[in-house]
Amino acid sequence: MVKRFAIALLAATAWAGTAGAETLPDGAEVARRINARDDGSSAQRTLEMELIDKSGHTRKRSARLLRRWFGKEKRLALFYLSPATIEDTAFLVHDFPEPGRDDAQWLYLPALRKVRRIAARDRGKDFLGTDMSYEDMKNETKVSAGDHHWTTLREEACGDTSCLVVEAVPLDEDMAQAVGYGKVTYWVDRTTWIARRAEYEDTAGRPKKSAQISEIRQVDGIWTAHRIEVTNRKSGHRTVFHVSDVDYATEIDADLFTERSLRRGVR
Repeated sequence: MVKRFAIALLAATAWAGTAGAETLPDGAEVARRINARDDGSSAQRTLEMELIDKSGHTRKRSARLLRRWFGKEKRLALFYLSPATIEDTAFLVHDFPEPGRDDAQWLYLPALRKVRRIAARDRGKDFLGTDMSYEDMKNETKVSAGDHHWTTLREEACGDTSCLVVEAVPLDEDMAQAVGYGKVTYWVDRTTWIARRAEYEDTAGRPKKSAQISEIRQVDGIWTAHRIEVTNRKSGHRTVFHVSDVDYATEIDADLFTERSLRRGVR
């Protein structure tokens, strides 16, 4: 009798665990919800950056980040304001909605007075000395859902809320080489659908970098992250992004999202 009861208890416990797991959205659904999150038809904000090496030496930069939707196509432009060594450098992205179509990305380097096209295979490279990649800058706090296999691992507490822990693995080796990593694990806040934390591994499975997203609060009813800290696990270098002057209400001139606008800048 005791043996039968123990077996029955174990079976019930296993069933309960399975039933609980089935209530969690699968990984692809989590990615969809992240990208379906309202971020306004347009947005502009100021980025104050701190680039901190492993000895604690800090360099500061300031930029203006603009984003606007053109139908289903997202366009993003970033213009550096200071210091003088990087002032007027600008970055532009046209993020096309068609599956399989590469985004178009351009970088303007004022010292060369030249606009350079960023190849799709380079999107995983570090963005202008920060610990973000070109891909990270394009995505803001969203994800490249169609480029990865997604798996929900579990749900656990994170800070003052509950997070879904999901794993994103590039579709194939070529994609892994392009984005610059072999796996990312995200801790996604179920209230805001913003990842509060992300851990990246390189293509050999070693820790590459981590991201902490905090100071998440609503602006014009839209959940907005005001602090992002990214740490390179290999070099110890860190980049801290402080977000301010967030504006979702003002429509941004479409001409600011063209190659020509990169040379003109924004003030």
